[in-house]
Amino acid sequence: MTTDIELQYFFDPFCGWCYASAPALAGLADKFGDKLMMRPSGLFAGGQPVSSIADHAWRNDQRIQALTGQRFSKEYHQNVLLAPNGIFDSGPATLALTALGEHDMKLEPRFLHAIQIARYVNGRDTSNVQEVATVAVQVAGERGVELTVETFDGRLRNDTDLRERTLVRVEDTQRQMSTLGIRGVPQLVAVINGEAHVLSGEALYQGSAHLVAALDELRADA
Repeated sequence: MTTDIELQYFFDPFCGWCYASAPALAGLADKFGDKLMMRPSGLFAGGQPVSSIADHAWRNDQRIQALTGQRFSKEYHQNVLLAPNGIFDSGPATLALTALGEHDMKLEPRFLHAIQIARYVNGRDTSNVQEVATVAVQVAGERGVELTVETFDGRLRNDTDLRERTLVRVEDTQRQMSTLGIRGVPQLVAVINGEAHVLSGEALYQGSAHLVAALDELRADA
């Protein structure tokens, strides 16, 4: 019997625990390709002063690093969390993810990882539209999709249709989370032969091999 599978990954680009699950997500993207659906939740979209969450975020990030080994650099702490007048807003990155997915949905998980590295390791302000556009264009170019930073930057700032499509996408994600009883991100749902299975969050932090094995067990039992 053929097993039909779709994977739904619920996340926000500025979620530290989503960054912790990046190795597992990379393995899913490689193995399952277009069966992986990225579901941005809009958790940190909208913008707030980064100073209002800086101390809490850094403590949480240090805990994530200790538990998972994912690196949060001093550059990130200094240039992002402690930036004067810094803004905490995952909206531009969520818009960019949608725009890239319209070229090739396989760009979406690649972009998510690239924007996480840009922020948490390289200390770049990924609330800044131009920074986001720069990362997006680089990711696209690596897959043979030629874009320019100027044009992509303009889309993120001014494309009302892109903004509306992204809003619809986020609202659909939030409805799906409510239906499935999902309260936070990251989360992975495997839809196998039409039946949704919410995997344990811990499975996302133990690397791709562990996660793929858990999915293989679910498929075998279907």
